[in-house]
Amino acid sequence: MIKITFSYNHDSTRLSVDGLPDKSLGQSQETIGILSSWKLQLVGFPELEGQRNHLESLISVILPYVRHSISGINREFSHTDNPVHISPCDGLHLIRLSSSKKGVKPLEIKLDDAELADLVRCLDDLIMDPRVNIDWKIPLNKPLDRRQTSKNLLSGVNLFSPLIGISSFFFIALGFIYIPIPEPTQDTTSQTEYLRKDK
Repeated sequence: MIKITFSYNHDSTRLSVDGLPDKSLGQSQETIGILSSWKLQLVGFPELEGQRNHLESLISVILPYVRHSISGINREFSHTDNPVHISPCDGLHLIRLSSSKKGVKPLEIKLDDAELADLVRCLDDLIMDPRVNIDWKIPLNKPLDRRQTSKNLLSGVNLFSPLIGISSFFFIALGFIYIPIPEPTQDTTSQTEYLRKDK
């Protein structure tokens, strides 16, 4: 049976997946139902590869992290028995990949916002690709905790901008109150008298 390969590219990231159709489900020759391997190329870092469970580990950590980051909640993400760990680090995003082999140090990858966005777009393209018919073992997207988002919205950093706007409006309005109203000039008074004479 011929191996099928699909690739997803976004600027700094290239994700390739290899697999076969699942004949037990009656899938066509152009469908991947059984994932055999994958490769991830990030510019400036070694190529990553592995099996389906490794890719699912990557997806299950990266996507929730990004969803929280977009909402202004910066926190680290990892799961029990998951070799993938991601956390904010000096304005960047640190991904730490632990090896199952003893004596091998974890691989650390630091991505900026644009590079992380490229990675997420590749992962999204894979998950949403109708040609890849796989029941991914990844957490479902759930609404963020309301208490977390409320706490974030009420933080001092987020209140700083509205306070500046309100205080600016107040001082501008106060300034207009104390601006003296200009008195009519001699030309305007003479025009008024002229109109009275015409009547």
